[in-house]
Amino acid sequence: MSQDIHNVVIIGSGPAGYTAAVYTARANLNPVLITGPEIGGQLTTTPEIGNWPGAFDNPSGFDLMENLKKHAEALNTKLIHDKVVAVSLNQDIKEVTLANGDVLKTKTVIIATGAQAKYLGLESENAYKGRGVSSCATCDGFFFRKKDVAVIGGGSAAFVEAIFLASICNKVYLVHRREGFRAEQVLIDKINALVEEGKVELVLNAQVDEIKGDGNVVKSLSVNIKDSGIREIELQGVFVAIGHAPATSLFKDQIKLDSDGYIEVNNKRATQTSQEGVFAAGDCADKVYRQAITSAGSGCQAALDVEHYLM
Repeated sequence: MSQDIHNVVIIGSGPAGYTAAVYTARANLNPVLITGPEIGGQLTTTPEIGNWPGAFDNPSGFDLMENLKKHAEALNTKLIHDKVVAVSLNQDIKEVTLANGDVLKTKTVIIATGAQAKYLGLESENAYKGRGVSSCATCDGFFFRKKDVAVIGGGSAAFVEAIFLASICNKVYLVHRREGFRAEQVLIDKINALVEEGKVELVLNAQVDEIKGDGNVVKSLSVNIKDSGIREIELQGVFVAIGHAPATSLFKDQIKLDSDGYIEVNNKRATQTSQEGVFAAGDCADKVYRQAITSAGSGCQAALDVEHYLM
């Protein structure tokens, strides 16, 4: 495999990566896609997608990504289930090194590595990760059935987590550092309905002070509320949903990143990075929209940019 020179290697298996695969495959470029450790990306943890055009039956993120994967495979995209551990992008033939030791040589690369969950950065949070602290309700919510939990955050991601958890948990505390929310109005309406039912309690103007436990599992959450001081909330789980950081550390010495770590792209061709023949699509280069559909759209753009570049 390491002796072949591919037309394009796609790094990442979210909406951007799979869409780029579909378009490059249809252009007869025989794409190779490296899935990474989280096949399908962060969308697979979303229980319901209500805004994918045409999919008005609200499919789960997992189902949507499975369909995108099948589409790419049906067009003979070569999927490699491995992780990229090193890249060399500053020459005409780029090299992508996998965890298994294989080195892929390629004329172009599409980076579609997405983003990773952010955490609060507390010592106590790190101590209880996997023992009551999580960043994925659909992954770990099952362990907290009929228990009390908190969701930290005020954006759409936090609201989706809280709505899901409210369906299986005894009570959900939605903890936000401000009074107002950045979530979509439809999600705010759903949360307000759950508040009326007593399934959700809003804890606003609150900073998380400490996550407390018995050394093995989480027992309570300590929050500092503006104007009223410290409040102790007894619970068994804490879900952190304060956003994501772009998964781009692998490329920091190879292409230009902005101050927040997002890949900088060229205004002339929407997905062209600072390095010729290297393109970026999806959340790793998008700090504004961060939607499944915009990621898919940028995957299309990257594929068309690759096709133009190879011509």
